[in-house]
Amino acid sequence: MGDGKKIYPFSAIVGQEEMKKGLILNAINPKLSGILIRGEKGTAKSTAVRALAALLPEIDVVADCPYNCDPNNEVTMCSNCRERLAKGEKLPRAKRRMKVVDLPVSATEDRVVGTLDIENAIKKGEKRFEPGLLAKANRAILYVDEVNLLDDHIVDVLLDSAAMGVNTVEREGVSFTHPANFILVGTMNPEEGELRPQLLDRFGFCVNITGINDVKKRVEVIKRRAEFDDESEFFYKKWEKEQNKITQKIIEAKEILPKVELSDEMLYLIANISIKLGVDGHRADLIMMKSAKTMAAFNKRYVVCEEDVIDSIKLTMLHRMRRKPFQDLGVEEDKLQDIFKKFNTTV
Repeated sequence: MGDGKKIYPFSAIVGQEEMKKGLILNAINPKLSGILIRGEKGTAKSTAVRALAALLPEIDVVADCPYNCDPNNEVTMCSNCRERLAKGEKLPRAKRRMKVVDLPVSATEDRVVGTLDIENAIKKGEKRFEPGLLAKANRAILYVDEVNLLDDHIVDVLLDSAAMGVNTVEREGVSFTHPANFILVGTMNPEEGELRPQLLDRFGFCVNITGINDVKKRVEVIKRRAEFDDESEFFYKKWEKEQNKITQKIIEAKEILPKVELSDEMLYLIANISIKLGVDGHRADLIMMKSAKTMAAFNKRYVVCEEDVIDSIKLTMLHRMRRKPFQDLGVEEDKLQDIFKKFNTTV
């Protein structure tokens, strides 16, 4: 990393395969609407998020733009960068690592979305906008620890921006829009309270993680962490090859994704799975379709196959299945197991 401080390598995290898969798929395709990671303290949630950012390739940015606009893509640029281009200006370029933008639980709406100077707009007819955290998070990872303790309205704003890829601020009839295309990662400890079902459903993926019960794996966790703490430089070099492999796979998957095709047969499979699991609404079907295409791209396939759909079920469905009042998310695993048995696989 630029400051010399090493981040624990993503490839060195023991177990938690579903969480790692969900994070990688969102890195390939931010349109998956983010991932919610539910787990107790000390289950590598925060470590995995920061490790993902360190793993991702550098991005091209407009050097002086507060929204980290992509100089190669006019469509996704902010209005200011587009105006500068229209005037024939050559935009200054830079390469940057993908950032993790932390959103504190105490954040106010203005801090998150930014503020409009209404007085300036009325008196001079100029839109003066003070960017917030969503501006900083464009083309980055927006990390919300303890998302279940965040004000519901703020969560709504985050999820809207994650789905639309833009942030719109309106005050007194004046509005301002800027790109807000970020990878949303929320983490929470279920012991501290749940998210409302309406908000839960808006997260593309959800994964439950627990401490590892396998003795050998637990010992491996301790050994790796101790080695990293004692000699981070050496430890990082040891895992560099694996890190580069995943980075390369993500780069290739991003290139393949727009060309991936999905047949009607796979759409029928997705719809049938949703019906069998008793999922309300159609968001699950759409997310599973996007997830299956992203999974295919990650596996270097241009056509979605049954395996890609099956691999997406747990991430997209676990938090959307109907539950009785006060029933925990984990109890729906049995229903999922029945579906997986039908396809001769396991969760």
